[in-house]
Amino acid sequence: MTDIPDPTDCSTMTEVRTGVDDVDRQVVALIARRFGYMDAAARIKLDRAAVRDEWRKADVLAKVDAQAAAMKVDRALLARLYEDLIETSIAHEFDQYDRIRG
Repeated sequence: MTDIPDPTDCSTMTEVRTGVDDVDRQVVALIARRFGYMDAAARIKLDRAAVRDEWRKADVLAKVDAQAAAMKVDRALLARLYEDLIETSIAHEFDQYDRIRG
């Protein structure tokens, strides 16, 4: 496999694109893993009403915001992305919950 340079070490667009492709593969793998945890939550929760947990959603968003600030990443961007990710995760968990319990 080709070594992926750090963004600061890229000197060609080929290196940049290779790096972006590598990051995208990792992001997709992490999202798949995150959804695996949603599947586990749907299996573990005994009450369908527990699927939507506004306290937990706020907690996740706060943690993401703190991490974005620490890493100097656009906090508004991360808030938008995670709002969508969380809502999609909740919808997925509802679907899984209903599928498991028929």
